[in-house]
Amino acid sequence: MMELEVLSQRSQKKLATVKVASDSNIGQVKLAIEKELPKFYPDRQSLKAEPLGKMLKDDISVSSLPENKVYFKDLGPQLGWSTVFICEYAGPLFVYLLFYARPSIFYGAANLKGAKTLPVVHLATACWCGHYAKRILETIFVHRFSHATMPIRNLFKNCTYYWGCAAFVSYFINHPLYQGTSYGDMQVYAGLAGFIFNELGNLSIHVALRNLRPEGSKVRKIPFPTGNPFTILFNLVSCPNYTYEAGIWICYSIMTQSLPAGIFTMLGFYQMTVWALGKHRNYKREFPQYPRGRKAIVPFVI
Repeated sequence: MMELEVLSQRSQKKLATVKVASDSNIGQVKLAIEKELPKFYPDRQSLKAEPLGKMLKDDISVSSLPENKVYFKDLGPQLGWSTVFICEYAGPLFVYLLFYARPSIFYGAANLKGAKTLPVVHLATACWCGHYAKRILETIFVHRFSHATMPIRNLFKNCTYYWGCAAFVSYFINHPLYQGTSYGDMQVYAGLAGFIFNELGNLSIHVALRNLRPEGSKVRKIPFPTGNPFTILFNLVSCPNYTYEAGIWICYSIMTQSLPAGIFTMLGFYQMTVWALGKHRNYKREFPQYPRGRKAIVPFVI
């Protein structure tokens, strides 16, 4: 057995002393801390070997620590990733459909008299709702998360973004003054074809990533193309799921010729690029043999 001092990362004051076996890992240390400080369940804990160091992974052995001490940070109340995602994605479904099904609430009944709803409006609603329904189903049946939880405060931030953008896009596409596209059906159906193609690609990548991680584990492997042709994009980028996701909204913007949809696409692309660059760096750092020719999200560019 060995004793570990648990110090506050911020003040470096001693919070507790825990006893663990010498062959224990950080995950077991967290369980021991929970016994001493019941408020802080393992998912709420961040442990570091140094105050400004990196957070220690659960599988790291305590014997590898430079000293018999860890620095503790409270991550705050946590919420399961699946719950967070379902809340994020159910909102855009409800919000978008509210503008579509009850336009008089937002535009006034008088402004709807004589207004014709263009076919592209119905198509845009079907695509939007199909996308977020797919995301919910993927959350339930496909995704395997490396982290079980996230801080509950992020739920409000993320929901504000997704729900607010849904209202922004839906308001203009369902507006009685919406004029449709400049090139008619050709533009609409070209955008629709691209939308469906990228949705299938996005789903294919999610399934491939799921199959890389055995259920209940946190195993990380280098992703490579499978027998599914949509996964060939792994040869070019580290995060093809984001590449296809960006393609989904680019095609949606083309299909609807909507400036709000285009703004939503740009915001999403910026955030996905940040995430992709981070994951790309992690892959290269974790796997020395990682393919050098890959970019993060845009083939040959980013």
